[in-house]
Amino acid sequence: MTQRHIAVIAAGIDEEYQNSVLDGIIAFAHEKDINVSCFAAFGGVIGSRKFDIGEYNIYSLVNYARFDGAILLTNTVNDPGVKKRILTDVKAAGIPGVLLDGNDDEAFYNIKIDNAAAMRDVIQHVVTVHGAKTLNFVSGPLANPEAQTRYEAFLQVMAENKLIADARRIYFGEFRFGDGRAAVKEMLASGLPMPDAVICANDAMALGVIDGLEKAGYTVPDDVIVTGFDATYNARHGSPELTTVERPLFEAGYQACSILLDAAEGRANERVLHLGARAVMAESCGCQSPWAEDIRAYKKSVYRLVNDTRADIGLLNSVTSELAETESAKECVDVLSRFMDRTGVEQWALCLCSEWDTAFNGPRGQVDGYTKTMSAPLIMTKDEVTSVDSFLSGQMFPQSLQGGGHVSFFLPLHFRERALGYCIFTDGDFPTKSLLCHSLMMNISNSIENIRKLLHLSNVISELDKLYVVDPLCGIYNRNGFIREADILYHRCEDQKEPLLISFIDMDGLKLINDNFGHKEGDFALQRLAAVIRDCCTTGQICARFGGDEFIILGIGSTEDEAEMLEHNFYKRLEEINRIIHKPYQLDASIGTYVAKVQPGVTLFNMITTADQMMYERKKRKKTSRYLRRD
Repeated sequence: MTQRHIAVIAAGIDEEYQNSVLDGIIAFAHEKDINVSCFAAFGGVIGSRKFDIGEYNIYSLVNYARFDGAILLTNTVNDPGVKKRILTDVKAAGIPGVLLDGNDDEAFYNIKIDNAAAMRDVIQHVVTVHGAKTLNFVSGPLANPEAQTRYEAFLQVMAENKLIADARRIYFGEFRFGDGRAAVKEMLASGLPMPDAVICANDAMALGVIDGLEKAGYTVPDDVIVTGFDATYNARHGSPELTTVERPLFEAGYQACSILLDAAEGRANERVLHLGARAVMAESCGCQSPWAEDIRAYKKSVYRLVNDTRADIGLLNSVTSELAETESAKECVDVLSRFMDRTGVEQWALCLCSEWDTAFNGPRGQVDGYTKTMSAPLIMTKDEVTSVDSFLSGQMFPQSLQGGGHVSFFLPLHFRERALGYCIFTDGDFPTKSLLCHSLMMNISNSIENIRKLLHLSNVISELDKLYVVDPLCGIYNRNGFIREADILYHRCEDQKEPLLISFIDMDGLKLINDNFGHKEGDFALQRLAAVIRDCCTTGQICARFGGDEFIILGIGSTEDEAEMLEHNFYKRLEEINRIIHKPYQLDASIGTYVAKVQPGVTLFNMITTADQMMYERKKRKKTSRYLRRD
């Protein structure tokens, strides 16, 4: 039997709407032994456009050709451009796709939940039963088809009841809890009279509104009615319990998988599947609670949530504190290998772009997609810890999964908009049920980025040090580098009672070369002389361009015979280089070498001066005219 693979595209998987749909998908995967790969982003959370680009980049990883179909929760993706690209890529791959509450598109199957009717029922109930006349509305982004449907339902009910939908009383958010708080803040600052009711396009924003109102001293529903949409866990168990809309989200996820499996195996299905929704009137509008859940079961679930959250906070704190001290990729991997098994997943993989630790190419770096090859420095299972040096990003997984019924979550690693890699959580509910999964991903991303910066800071410091101590023309120490290294050798000779060798070298005829053949030729002559001097140095000796056309060699533990041999080798190499370069001038220099033990009161400068004087005496005996070759 062919192993089936389904891709899921979603954003904000820590939200209850996405959770409920994914629960249905996961249940089907386990029941039918199919593999599901969910590519998830946390876009629209931080309020940074660059951060969102980095999050949404995970969708470019999907190799749709490797899947039998795709479930598209594009209604959770707030960026219209990203949403369009996803749909285009699925169409180009030629695989069947299922949209949940998306815009009509004949290329895809569509599961539609009747949002409009249930939303109208909630608003009509608030107006007719509870007598609300002044209503505020907290909407999701109108680029989202669900948000648009609920907003239009609000406008229709207001018009049917001859009520004014004042634009100043409408707030557009992103379906997040914080949007509800922000809507209250704007409402209180508007100077308008308080509304009778605040209608919200989802439960998360409604709970944010209740929180903001209560902190401002208002009581729900006595002062203001608040309603939501989705019948989430928090909506059902909050205080007051939220008037909302209950939707068959688990069934939607389950049915989406069923449609794709049928399509893969040649069974026909209707292009559109309609599911119903129902309004649920509860305490936040002044009605009695309809929820009949066992209080004991509720207490157990609350205890489990609190206990799991405490454990996750402990994990996050431990990982964060230890990652903060890492200075290399190996240290980072070692830290993660000690803690990631506490997420409870069966398998976890850290996948990095092939050039994550190098300078970013161009001003944007790795933004559009991932590198062709990736590495997986850490792959953890219940039984072993392994790694993969290189794999193609088109494979997505560094190692193939064995068998079926696996559910994997691909989450992005990035710094701002620049991709660093991604993590894969396989067979575990940490990505969807933990409140701290996103925080953990950000911590791992920041740690990897900090290591990258440390590596480049070290390289920059090394390069700056070279600029400080190395002569750029001759490639040997400059005066700064010489003083730093020579001071060390000088004190070693002093401590060990070893003799110190100092050769002072002055190039002969540089001005003549510059005047007759140009400064470029003069630079060439200096470079060749520096090469000769460097070749003459033996172990324990250093050389430097001391300034202009002056050079110096310094070493420890030398004898007079070795000093004589150094000068002999120097002139011999000069003859050889002149034969090789065959220039219309003679490359020559004067050298004076001084060997002595360090005496009390004699400084390194004193010894260099002595060597300089010895060189100068030899130089005086030479004639400048010999530097020009007469062919």
